[in-house]
Amino acid sequence: MERITKEQVRHVAHLARLSVTEEEAATFTEQLDAIIEFAEQLNELETENVEPTTHVLDIHNVLRKDEQRPSLDREEALKNAPDQEDGQVKVPSVLE
Repeated sequence: MERITKEQVRHVAHLARLSVTEEEAATFTEQLDAIIEFAEQLNELETENVEPTTHVLDIHNVLRKDEQRPSLDREEALKNAPDQEDGQVKVPSVLE
């Protein structure tokens, strides 16, 4: 049973302002139908006692702890700035 039609693919492509050829529409129809079929298979699984997860593996943060350290002094930070004023980097205005 076809869950998605070429016409639906063309309609969505039109809404997204994409041009698709007949060959692409046929390919996308098959691919989207396979995706929907897989999702329907997942809906058949018994998940009543399964705890929700955000990831299949137990992941821990591997980054270092955030520790306060001294930063560059103002002169060092501004020495390569192309333009500066009052101890700050001066940039062109983006708002009128």
